[in-house]
Amino acid sequence: MPDSIEPVSFTLASRDPAAFVQRFAGSFERYGFAVVGDHELPQDLIDGCLDRFKRFFAQDDAVKRCYHVPGIGGARGYTPFGVETAKGATHHDLKEFWQIGRELPAGHRYRATMPDNVWIEGDPAFRRAALELWEAFDRMGRKLLEAIAAYLQLDPHWFDDKVGEGNSVLRVIHYPPLAPGTGGVRAGAHEDINVITLLLGAEEGGLELLDRGGRWLPVNPPPGTLVCNVGDMLQRLTNHVLPSTTHRVVNPTGERARRPRYSMPFFLHFNSDFPIATLPGCVTPGRPNRYPQPILADDYLRERLREIKLL
Repeated sequence: MPDSIEPVSFTLASRDPAAFVQRFAGSFERYGFAVVGDHELPQDLIDGCLDRFKRFFAQDDAVKRCYHVPGIGGARGYTPFGVETAKGATHHDLKEFWQIGRELPAGHRYRATMPDNVWIEGDPAFRRAALELWEAFDRMGRKLLEAIAAYLQLDPHWFDDKVGEGNSVLRVIHYPPLAPGTGGVRAGAHEDINVITLLLGAEEGGLELLDRGGRWLPVNPPPGTLVCNVGDMLQRLTNHVLPSTTHRVVNPTGERARRPRYSMPFFLHFNSDFPIATLPGCVTPGRPNRYPQPILADDYLRERLREIKLL
C-alpha cells in the first residue's frame, strides 16, 4: 500500500464518468477514504464561515456554554471541550465543536428526531452563510453518492430519496493549543457513524487512518482538496464492500502543538426512518450477510451516540 492516497479531480466526473467512479469509489473500497480535488465548495464561503467560528471559539467558556443544548447528543449548537469520547477510550477528545443541521418547517415528520438549529446572537449574517455552506456540502455529497451508486451497480440516483431529508450535519471543530503534559489525543481512534463524511481542513496535519496491514497512514492531502470517507451506515448497507476505516487525529509536537487546529466535516446521513438493510448485490457465498436484521437510521445513530458519550 502506498504512503498516501492519490487525489482524484472532480472534473473527471464530467469528462470521463466511468473513470471517476472507478478511481473515487475504488479508493473507498481500498482505503475507506478518498481525496477529491477541484471540488465545488466555494472557498470564499468556507473562509467566511471559518472566520466567524474562530471568533466564537475565542470567547470565554461561560459565553460559549450558553449555546450548549443538553440531551440532544451535540446534534445542534455548541458542544464543550471534554465531552466527546471515542468508543472504548478512557480519555475524552481534545476538542470543542458546533453542529448545524437541516432546517425543517413546522409540522415536519422528522422534527422529533432532528432538533432546531442554534444560532449565534448578534450576527444575523452568520445564519445565512452557515446554511449556504451546509447546502453546498449537501449538494457535493449527493454528487459523490451518485458515483458510489454506480460503483455498486445501482441506478446513479438510488441514494436520492434515501438522503433527501437526511439528518446530515456540518460540524466545525476547534482543537485548542496543547498545554505541556496534556493527556489524551485530539481525536481518539474511531469510525464515523454516518453514510459518508466530507472533510475540509485535513491539510493542517494530524489525520491518520488505520490501513489493512495494521499501520497508521498519515492523510496529508494537498491544500484545497476534500477528504471523503465511508461511515458505518454505508459499511453496513454494503456488507463491508465499502469499509468504514478507523481514523484519528494525533497531537502535534514542537511549535505546531502551540497552535490551534480547525476542521469542517460534513456528516451525510440517511433519512431518519430509512431502514438500513444489506444490499442484495453485496451478499455472495463468499461474503455472507453480516446484518440480516435491518435497523432504522435514527435508531442506529442514537445507539452509537450513547457509545461515544454524547447521549
